[in-house]
Amino acid sequence: MFYGLNKFIKNILPKRLFYRALLIVAVPVIVLQLVITVVFFDSLWIKTNKGMTKALVNEIKTFIEVYTDEIYDKNVITNLFSIYQDLNIEYIEDNSFNYDHDERWFSPIDRTLRRELKSRFGTDKFWFDTTRYKELIDLRIKYQSGYFKFLIPKDRVTSSSARIFALWITVPAIIMIFISLIFLKNQTRPITNLAKAAEKFGRGEEIEEFKPSGAAEIRQAGYEFDRMRKRIVRHLNQRSEMLSGISHDLRTPLTRMKLQIAFIKDQELAKKLSEDINEMEKMLNEYLQFTSSSYLEKDEQFNISDLINEIIEKYNNKNISTNITPRLYISGRKNLIRRCINNLLDNSIKYADKVKIEINKNNNNLFINIEDNGPGIPEQEYDNVFKPFYKIDKGRADSKSSVGLGLSIASDIIRSHGGNIKLEKSSMNGLGVKIFLPF
Repeated sequence: MFYGLNKFIKNILPKRLFYRALLIVAVPVIVLQLVITVVFFDSLWIKTNKGMTKALVNEIKTFIEVYTDEIYDKNVITNLFSIYQDLNIEYIEDNSFNYDHDERWFSPIDRTLRRELKSRFGTDKFWFDTTRYKELIDLRIKYQSGYFKFLIPKDRVTSSSARIFALWITVPAIIMIFISLIFLKNQTRPITNLAKAAEKFGRGEEIEEFKPSGAAEIRQAGYEFDRMRKRIVRHLNQRSEMLSGISHDLRTPLTRMKLQIAFIKDQELAKKLSEDINEMEKMLNEYLQFTSSSYLEKDEQFNISDLINEIIEKYNNKNISTNITPRLYISGRKNLIRRCINNLLDNSIKYADKVKIEINKNNNNLFINIEDNGPGIPEQEYDNVFKPFYKIDKGRADSKSSVGLGLSIASDIIRSHGGNIKLEKSSMNGLGVKIFLPF
């Protein structure tokens, strides 16, 4: 029970910290305002209006009783009540007495006035309209062969203190919420900046010097993040420098070995040695590609449709079919996306006779599908093949020509752009690769 309630509350709560903090401030203020308003209307405003309405109806009742008495002059009585009681009175000879206005049953003024008139004159002896005039109430009381028409100021039945009270309640609440908005914005901005910096760094983008701000706890988290970022950057730079040195040291003897092979008379032996050296060079290139510092490449806006068409043209392979939506622009690192697509197409072309690539968009997502009719990959291996240096023995894998980094590099590139990549069985009974990128 409590688990379900807790889950329900989590689902309805805003996801962002700013709006959650705003709820903490705004909800008590609004609830308090509602409680005070209800108490005010119930204990003061309604009771006051009820008393004022009762007094007015008694005055009207008194006027009709005096008007009925033959000893008094009817015009004099009418003038006296009009002057001293602020009642605009007119007698109209009309037997129809039709009520052509719908009463507002949910209006406190109408409800109180209806109740008092009903108790004094009966059910069908009156009608009134509180909406026809802005500041007046049109009240009619049946009398003999006609009816009295009273035009009564609305302040005779309602207290003006309600408006003043509403202002006293609403204005301070609005000011308090506005001040809270400014305060919360200043408090959440450092957290937002820290989250953006962490996201940017996680995607491999270069960030400027990060300056922590805000409360002490937030600044501490910011300082720790900055120290962690510098340690990681320093580690990556050291690794790149080391690999550059290793690359230089390895390429030099490989080059000498190639030259020496040229002088070997045994052609079969020379061919085998040359194949081994080429394989070593390929493996070395894949290692360096995996740890390349090109991840520091800056984002740019580019046409990914043109990029993929350019990649496909370089293959000059008639077995590659396309369905590409033109002029799709994304923000990212163009050379990394090119490397990713190249790696995936290389795998498909290597193991399949037919390859199909599709690219389209849907809402805020870009979809790239690469399918082939090759032997595929066992479903239980889908997650494993994205691991660095992982190779499978069946189907598509060739342990002698690959070090198992192609899919790992592709996955790393896509995820660094905030996207996702997954494998599935293709419509051609081969392997299907689905790429999702934010558009």
